[in-house]
Amino acid sequence: MAFDLNGLIFSFLAYLLGSIPFGLMVSRLCGAQDPRKAGSGNIGSTNVLRISGKKVAALTLLGDLGKGWVIGWVAITFYSQNLWGLISLLAVVIGHIFPVFLKFQGGKGVATGLGAILGFHIGLGLLMVSLWLATVWIFKYSSGGALLSFGVFPFLGFVYDGSFEFLCFSLLLSGIIFLTHKGNIDRLIKGTESRIGSFGK
Repeated sequence: MAFDLNGLIFSFLAYLLGSIPFGLMVSRLCGAQDPRKAGSGNIGSTNVLRISGKKVAALTLLGDLGKGWVIGWVAITFYSQNLWGLISLLAVVIGHIFPVFLKFQGGKGVATGLGAILGFHIGLGLLMVSLWLATVWIFKYSSGGALLSFGVFPFLGFVYDGSFEFLCFSLLLSGIIFLTHKGNIDRLIKGTESRIGSFGK
């Protein structure tokens, strides 16, 4: 991969955008509880739903999806033939998980990752979002939906895109999502994971 200063700058900006903590910002604007101080302590929409209800959670989800989508759209528009485009998709997710604005303590990257895929490959993104939502709807596990959709992402990505670079990207992103869900995986195996229906207003 040739060095590209513009690509490097774009990836850094993607990380900064990913670092914007919409869960915390929306909670403050709505007068809701700080998600870092209740529930799982996570700033993502699932924990916001748990402690602050559907409205705040929906706005958080839109914000986290949106920042990923913006980077995905810019990447496919200007960097579709450049590995920096895929690097920027990873950067926005890493920014959400390790936000510089919150001492590197962020969310799990699911919504931002899905948003990035939507912006880069809308058909693939819609398929993954549909799979995620359907799994959550049926089984009531947010983490289960995330793990299933990203578990099949490398296969879907290879079928949809076909390039070796995108396959590597999909494997890396799925690996990151699984690592952030290590605790959820343990609880799912033990049968102690919280269901969506057990919280929310």
